[in-house]
Amino acid sequence: MKAGVLHAKEELKYEDIPTPSPNAGQVLIKVKYTGICGSDLPRVNGDASHYYPNVLGHEFSGVIAEVGGGVETLKVGDKVAGVPLIPCLKCVDCQKGDYSLCKHYSFVGSRQFGSFAEYVVVPEKNAVKFDHSISFEHGAFFEPITVALHGLNRLDFKPDGTVAILGGGTIGLFTMQWAKIFGAKKVVVFDISDERLELAKKFGADECINTQEESFIEQAKWLTDGRGFDYVYETAGSTITMKMAFELVANKGGVCLIGTPTKDISFTVDEWENLNRKEFTLTGSWMSYSAGFPGKEWQLAAHYIKTGEFKLDDSFIFKKIPLSKIAEAFKMYKTPGLVKAKILIDSEK
Repeated sequence: MKAGVLHAKEELKYEDIPTPSPNAGQVLIKVKYTGICGSDLPRVNGDASHYYPNVLGHEFSGVIAEVGGGVETLKVGDKVAGVPLIPCLKCVDCQKGDYSLCKHYSFVGSRQFGSFAEYVVVPEKNAVKFDHSISFEHGAFFEPITVALHGLNRLDFKPDGTVAILGGGTIGLFTMQWAKIFGAKKVVVFDISDERLELAKKFGADECINTQEESFIEQAKWLTDGRGFDYVYETAGSTITMKMAFELVANKGGVCLIGTPTKDISFTVDEWENLNRKEFTLTGSWMSYSAGFPGKEWQLAAHYIKTGEFKLDDSFIFKKIPLSKIAEAFKMYKTPGLVKAKILIDSEK
């Protein structure tokens, strides 16, 4: 089969490798689309790959091409979304259903060959079947959609609260949609891009605030009658937005850091003291799994995308790039601001 094989930093080649075969309890997926994740960038354009040669790709959709012995829940022809985490299922964290925290896990597309290829093999539970009315393009968004839902649930989220989403990228807009689906009274998205804020409005944000405006904190406080927000979700991984979360949260509210930081962060005494004075809950979020692996995040994603309550369209797709041109796709990220949404890799071209 053909695959995008990473041999070294910035050395991504389209070449032939053996087609895998499923063992007992595994399925072979013919890959349709794979989204390029932000975590793939330092592996290709940097030196963060676990080993070489490697085949990356973990946000994928496809169709079951072959099943191994003992597989009962899937059959050839089923449309599926790939679940990349392969937990050990034996450690203390796995026994509690905290699969994201497993220390002995494997991961499709980083620790074992992934979906930047024509075919990929995964365990039976790592292929989530979705309805035939859902496109393969949208199926490739299941993984980031579940990341957003896992983050929402890291706080004790209840209906009728006010929600701030810091960062209007893909994860931010997905978190915003989940907050609306589960009954938030008011959801406000914060970003520096008017283009992203317009997209947020399109997908259901009640209010949008450009944080480059001098008075944006006053605007935000006015929207909550001066209280601050019950729930604040930071999705950008930025030092600025992490500090902003401490300022925007209400007394006894909650802050969840979903975004992955890329720089060290330090707080002034006054900034950090918000945590003491407001007595808010601060937590992080990692991946997208829960008890009954892969968990309710994946079941609910399949359900709400099918019903149309979770909205997806081509606004979330920047370009579809053939697998044969995968190296060109990663070069696009070297131009700051060029890639404005998800790049999907088409494994059939």
